[in-house]
Amino acid sequence: MREPSKNSKPLFTQETPTEVEQMGLTWLVAAAIVTAIMWQIPIGNYILYPFSILATWFHEMGHGLMALMLGGQFQKLEIFGNGSGVAHYTLSNTWGYLGIGLVAAAGPMGPPIAGASLILASGSWKTTSLSLKILGGFLLLSTLIWVRSWFGFVAIPLLGLMILGIALKTPLWVQGFAIQFLGVQACVSTYHQLDYLFSYTAGPLGLSDTGQMQRYLFLPYWFWGLLMAIASLIILVQSLRVVYSTNQQ
Repeated sequence: MREPSKNSKPLFTQETPTEVEQMGLTWLVAAAIVTAIMWQIPIGNYILYPFSILATWFHEMGHGLMALMLGGQFQKLEIFGNGSGVAHYTLSNTWGYLGIGLVAAAGPMGPPIAGASLILASGSWKTTSLSLKILGGFLLLSTLIWVRSWFGFVAIPLLGLMILGIALKTPLWVQGFAIQFLGVQACVSTYHQLDYLFSYTAGPLGLSDTGQMQRYLFLPYWFWGLLMAIASLIILVQSLRVVYSTNQQ
């Protein structure tokens, strides 16, 4: 274990049960594999329903926030009870086809990037607790600013309050596993809809995200789908490797 500085502590302190610390990485990897498999069967969508909604929120927020970063507008976010969602946004002409492609890619890549950020934040108790509070608070804030569907008005604040409750009312080791588990779930959510990822046409807009990437970035949709599936796995593995290799020093 590394020596803690004055401003931070290792995530796994003396209050962490020894058996929990020892099984941490194995448990997270197993959870990732089981989740990816369960999302491919019908009953898995019911069992993992809260994580499906959270993954949809990450996905659609990725679209909207990328549009904002490129100088456009994020108009509203709709999330529905069947786990689907739509981000409504506009783009300026400054970025042309590249801008459209980037916004399309930000949806599938939003969850793994957010998940890796959560996993990396678990490196110390201070950043763990703070990140849970930020995530919970941002879920509530996004409801006020962007969410415009009745289901979203209920589900998104509820998820935010649950995460804030974990950050405020549970021991540090519970917070650590919670943020890592949420991070893993976000990363593997790329595999939630593999049929969507590897489809040219899908959804109310007619084109899937990878279909839009094919149209505006020219390479075939299956190439983009494969690239993002591989990138999500690499992002997950590397973020876990960084956190656990650091804690063992």
